[in-house]
Amino acid sequence: MSSLRICSYNIHKGFSQFNRRMVVHELRERLRSLDVDLVFLQEVQGLHLQHPSRHADWPAQPQHEFLAEDGWRQTAYGRNAVYDHGHHGNAILSRHDILSTANEDVSAHRFESRGLLHCEVSLPEFAVPVHCVCVHLGLTGGGRRRQMEALADRMERLAPGNTPLIIAGDFNDWRNQADDLLGRRLGLTEAFGAGRGRPARSFPSALPVFRLDRIYVRGFRVRQAKVHFGEPWAQISDHAALTADLEPAI
Repeated sequence: MSSLRICSYNIHKGFSQFNRRMVVHELRERLRSLDVDLVFLQEVQGLHLQHPSRHADWPAQPQHEFLAEDGWRQTAYGRNAVYDHGHHGNAILSRHDILSTANEDVSAHRFESRGLLHCEVSLPEFAVPVHCVCVHLGLTGGGRRRQMEALADRMERLAPGNTPLIIAGDFNDWRNQADDLLGRRLGLTEAFGAGRGRPARSFPSALPVFRLDRIYVRGFRVRQAKVHFGEPWAQISDHAALTADLEPAI
């Protein structure tokens, strides 16, 4: 493995902006076209009992399994929001072995269910597992600060020092507090900030203005990073997809 390509994407539960169309089939094709090794997904519909009767081509499998089919060997799913007719959360799709999976509840209050999906992944050029965390942080500043502190506490305990680490997802962090609250504490590099001085604009996907989504790494060099927005991405989700090409910093 001379390089590793990763993607972070808030998929809006498989529906286009404003829930106009079910787009999970187009979404799968677009993800495949990116040819990435690891995919960090937010707002993944693990179960919805009403959608099959409303949409004739709604997949029979949970969304993360449907999206991974014929593209990624292993998946992990962290159920966060649970309701009468189903649940949704974060997911990681991997072409490499996922050695362990945990989902930590970091909900700031009862109106927003949030979790940290933490996997250890075996990558060929690393003697130790790479820690991968998929996040979708809250909408309030105070809640996000507490969630980032919980994430930093977890990684300092389970992936100390220079242990290779990737944290990606929808941070809802338009004020860019994550670099100070999380990045410096864990010694992380933000994939876009490394070259441009600030995170990428990723929302809304038609013409991004807000810098909500992030890819943070430790133990890797960022070769290039790209925002996938405009057509056809704007027809799939309200967030743009982010990709980064990484190589081991060894």
